[in-house]
Amino acid sequence: MADLTANFIGIKSPNPFWLASAPPTDKAYNVIRAFEAGWGGVVWKTLGEDGPPVVNVSGPRYDTLYGKDRSVIGLNNIELITDRPLETNLQEIAQVKRDWPDRAIVVSLMVPCEESAWKAILPKVEDTGADGIELNFGCPHGMSERGMGASVGQVPEYVEMVTAWCKHYSRLPVIVKLTPNITDIRHSARAAKRGGADAVSMINTINSIMSVDLNQLAITPTVGGKGTHGGYCGPAVKPIAMHMVADVARDPDCQGLPISAIGGISNWRDATEFMAIGASNVQVCTAAMTYGFKIIDDMVDGLSRFLDSKQMPSLDALVGAAVPSVTDWQYLNLNYVVKAQIDQDLCIKCGRCYIACEDTSHQAITATQVNGERHYEINDKECVGCNLCVSICPVEDCMSLRQLNSEVDTRTGKMVSGEYLNWTQHPNNPMS
Repeated sequence: MADLTANFIGIKSPNPFWLASAPPTDKAYNVIRAFEAGWGGVVWKTLGEDGPPVVNVSGPRYDTLYGKDRSVIGLNNIELITDRPLETNLQEIAQVKRDWPDRAIVVSLMVPCEESAWKAILPKVEDTGADGIELNFGCPHGMSERGMGASVGQVPEYVEMVTAWCKHYSRLPVIVKLTPNITDIRHSARAAKRGGADAVSMINTINSIMSVDLNQLAITPTVGGKGTHGGYCGPAVKPIAMHMVADVARDPDCQGLPISAIGGISNWRDATEFMAIGASNVQVCTAAMTYGFKIIDDMVDGLSRFLDSKQMPSLDALVGAAVPSVTDWQYLNLNYVVKAQIDQDLCIKCGRCYIACEDTSHQAITATQVNGERHYEINDKECVGCNLCVSICPVEDCMSLRQLNSEVDTRTGKMVSGEYLNWTQHPNNPMS
């Protein structure tokens, strides 16, 4: 089987799956359970300076966006960094690292944006034997209102400055955790690189208000009648995270900057996709909080089987393999033409494709009666291959796209279509 051993900026782990800095990594008990289950590493929940204790709310800290089957689509949290004493955390980190020397332990840090504060905490972390540090420049709630977290990550000059301090005062590899609550995340990544960062991790949670309790007329989670914005994570943020990872991976100014991907990773497929668009490893949180640590079995087995199927001997062959496919809209091939098609044997005659196309798109599906039953056909002349019908069809593989041989008539500028190709065998089909 493929070798899943990971070496991320010199930090070795038996696989590329780490738990992100969050409640699952808040203490030794959880981390040991994770390692026993098979996780390759953890980023210990964010530590703060040794001073006045952090106090979390005792009311609801989470709110959830559910699918119709009550599956977790997104999770919002208003929890702060660790509320456990710094010394307790440091002792536990040191002990766990001694007991599990083959696993990666990176420590997340957040202290005031002052050189003296970073200078003070870095040696204490280094003394634990931890493998690296992650600078939490992403937390969007609570701590950002105190001048930390995202309030630092949103200012590239601050990102560069604090990163440089940490590289100066510590020998440990420095990972900079980036906030998505910014117009263009590449500016933050470039700043981290200028500051000497060994890698970036992305993305942290997204500013969000989940819902309003219509009985109380108050936002949720409601703590004593009041609420606040929180950090959004889970499967719903994956597309946003993938876009940002791909942007940094293909940015010329960020070349050579390793990426640890975070954001909606729930299974081996999600992880593999992130690695294909440039991440060297991945961090998981919401899925572990939803289903428990044993999800690592599916992740390890699935990724290993995928690499074997592609005859990739190690992770190196996968990382960044899909980056060349990412481009700007202006470079897309306008000679590429597809049309929808319906597998009549699979069609259940529900009419959703017809309604969606007729009401909101291009009126490219005709509805008739055949032998007393509803019957739907694609009108190729009107179909633009937008994929809406394929997206909303409730029957898998009933609707698909087929490619046409096509070229542009230089006299008229219009598309001239030729023979249909078998879409399922076309090299641009991701399932081929």
